[in-house]
Amino acid sequence: MSEFIADSGDQGLRRLAAGTLLAAFQGTTVPEWVLRDLENGLGGVTLFGFNVADPAQLSDLTTRLREAGDPVISLDEEGGDVTRLAYHVGSPYPGNAALGAVDDVELTRRVYRSIGDELARCGVNLDMAPSADVNTADDNPVIGTRSFGPDAALVARHTVAAVHGLQSAGVAACVKHFPGHGATHQDSHLEIPLVDASIDLLRERELVPFQAAIDAGTRSIMTAHVRVPVLTGKTPATLSAAALTGLLRGELGYDGVIVSDALDMKAVTDVYGLAGGSVLSLAAGADLLCLGPLPTEDDIREIVTEIVAAVRDGRLPRTRLEEAAERVARLRSWFCTPQTGEAEESVIGLTAARRAVSLTGSASPLVDPLVVEVDTPPTIAVGDVPWGFAPLLPQAEVVRIKPEAADVPGILERASGRSLVVVVKDAHRYVTSQSVVSALLAARPDTTVVEMGLPIWRPEGVTYLATYGAARANAQAAAELLGV
Repeated sequence: MSEFIADSGDQGLRRLAAGTLLAAFQGTTVPEWVLRDLENGLGGVTLFGFNVADPAQLSDLTTRLREAGDPVISLDEEGGDVTRLAYHVGSPYPGNAALGAVDDVELTRRVYRSIGDELARCGVNLDMAPSADVNTADDNPVIGTRSFGPDAALVARHTVAAVHGLQSAGVAACVKHFPGHGATHQDSHLEIPLVDASIDLLRERELVPFQAAIDAGTRSIMTAHVRVPVLTGKTPATLSAAALTGLLRGELGYDGVIVSDALDMKAVTDVYGLAGGSVLSLAAGADLLCLGPLPTEDDIREIVTEIVAAVRDGRLPRTRLEEAAERVARLRSWFCTPQTGEAEESVIGLTAARRAVSLTGSASPLVDPLVVEVDTPPTIAVGDVPWGFAPLLPQAEVVRIKPEAADVPGILERASGRSLVVVVKDAHRYVTSQSVVSALLAARPDTTVVEMGLPIWRPEGVTYLATYGAARANAQAAAELLGV
């Protein structure tokens, strides 16, 4: 018998509590404890890159999950830098920054339809995408190329296109990160970021894409672990009734499923603890709790026990759990509804990346090129997804260097008589990357610079390619433009 219901005088309450949780597990096969818990009410799972080897394996895994219940099966597949389906090789789709740079909403819809088709074939029914954040902070450490751009209207129209694309494939969209993570200078995986904006500015900027997504029928919305003092005080929005019940439910009129961002992030756990944060998020109005990759089987037991205790001592109304269960049941019913529209060809990803890449200056034919990739540390949201040109430029010598240990004279000697290409990612956020590029350009002004993040820092008077993302599709489009 599952510990969810063992030694319990109220099995129904424990099932309600378990039904709010999206658990995670290690490995490419489903552990027996997950199957048992699904049989006893667990709401579903969140999958990560370490759960995915290839489409066939993922299909087998999701089939096994569905044999044990009727789970929500979710993952983060944004395309671009944040990918789970292609975690080990890089995404064949450009991310939101590239799509926003092209600004063709039909192209965005087709890209997300293709992503949705792939997810549906693999048995995934909820995609924690798209990011509807309006990225107004250049040095934002967690959003960046995950955003369609810095303009609220542009982000809104592409968010709608993404929702339509995913949901036409029968995969629920989860628009994130409410009420907006684009104006932050901190990473919520590590601390509680601040959005220092008035209510009027929120309505004019951050909330515009979310209202558009609600009007477009998004099936779910994900919270952000950000504090907005005028709205949430010192509390992150994920745990704020003012944000989730007052603003999202009340003012914006949303009645779909609210999904928490991963509750194992330090913005929650450092202050409230995992179980305590879970109770607070449910009380604030969340319906499904994404627990993230860190919580174990024992942690999940403790969370369920704490939710039950909160109901019994009055901190959490049982009606709140029942309300969450009803919304999730509606979502599951939607999963079973046939969707319309023709499947999209997967080549749309490369088509979109080709349209996004931009060239300043002239790309002369490269001669025996040396390609120097300036290493950039991965963010927690992205993970260690491969990026760069190594598999795409067989005719070139490709080297990866650490900027703080760069041997500029050695690179210049190695590049003597050859074309030199320097590749960076979000150079505007890393002074050491800028220094390496500037030193190489001082000696070799004919160097081609490729930016695979946001093209904010641009050296003057050089050949410069901007890809608006570091996905495999972005790199291929740039390689084609370089003519190598």
